[in-house]
Amino acid sequence: MSEAAGDTIVDVRVVLERIPAASPPFVWRNGLPGSGPATTGGWLVITTESGVRGYAQCARGIILQDLVERRLRDELIGADALAREWLWHRMWELDRIEEFPIYILGLVDIALWDIASKQAGLPLHRLLGSYRDALPAYASTTTFRDIPEYLDVADQCLELGYHAIKLHAWGDVKRDAGLSQALRDHVGPDIDLMYDGSAGFDLHDSVYLGRALAEAGYRWYEEPMREFSITAYKRLAEQVDIPLLVAETSDGVHMNTADFIASGCAGAVRTGATLKGGVTGALRIAHLAEAFNLRAEIHAGGPVNVQLAMSIPNTTYFESLMTRNPVVREAAVHADGYVRAGDAVGVGWEATWGDAGAPETRG
Repeated sequence: MSEAAGDTIVDVRVVLERIPAASPPFVWRNGLPGSGPATTGGWLVITTESGVRGYAQCARGIILQDLVERRLRDELIGADALAREWLWHRMWELDRIEEFPIYILGLVDIALWDIASKQAGLPLHRLLGSYRDALPAYASTTTFRDIPEYLDVADQCLELGYHAIKLHAWGDVKRDAGLSQALRDHVGPDIDLMYDGSAGFDLHDSVYLGRALAEAGYRWYEEPMREFSITAYKRLAEQVDIPLLVAETSDGVHMNTADFIASGCAGAVRTGATLKGGVTGALRIAHLAEAFNLRAEIHAGGPVNVQLAMSIPNTTYFESLMTRNPVVREAAVHADGYVRAGDAVGVGWEATWGDAGAPETRG
């Protein structure tokens, strides 16, 4: 597969972009930084012999540029843009010597799927095989000041049409347990609630908090510990009565996810384009989970994940981040609280640039 048999890749480049600091800034939990200062993002732009361009976006443009110039450009130029499986495996082969950041591994794949769907004249979700045309969104909070502010934010989110709420709290096990119960009492029994620990706890505290969440009827309990030890998650699952949502930040895509499932600890698994090897990796995980009658919940937002949300049967909600109070509903979420992929050909990156045009026109 080293020589192209279809539409040859003739150019691979990175367009750097200044990303402003979040305003207002936000935090995740105690000890874990939230929004950072202004930074340099990057667009991966892959061009084929027929003139089709595929895009993928990265918040770490300097790192991406280094890897493209030093390793990936030579690997990709001359290859067949439709040989996605071959090139996906090549990225993993190169990872053996580069140890790519987890958010880099899927970028080439995303751009190649953008090319393929443009060549087909279809939105990506139509090329993948659409399952639905809309999916409800949940509001995923960052960390706010106190319980009254969280309850106020929750009210605003529900008024804006969001169908469920996920907490990122303080990383204080007793305080977080109190907030979780207070939110349940506030919204009543019919609103789905979820909790994300952002890997803030050890096993002992994870058990304590998991029991509180189970008592409050939360839908899932996400990443209370770092995902290095599957054994720790297995022991947690044995001691709490709430589904654990696992394998968000762990490396290895479907292979690592398979071990989480085999251990018996997975109530559901994370998938998504950003941290799971692009579109190809996200689909592998979703299909693996479906084979075990498990759900594969999409992590984070963005155009690629909107397309995946329309294509993956065993997913429940779309994640929409709430970083401020007063709350602002993100543009991808409609007034009824649903996301829809629309009819734009490809992934839909161009729409994120508004009137400025395609990414290569930006400096």
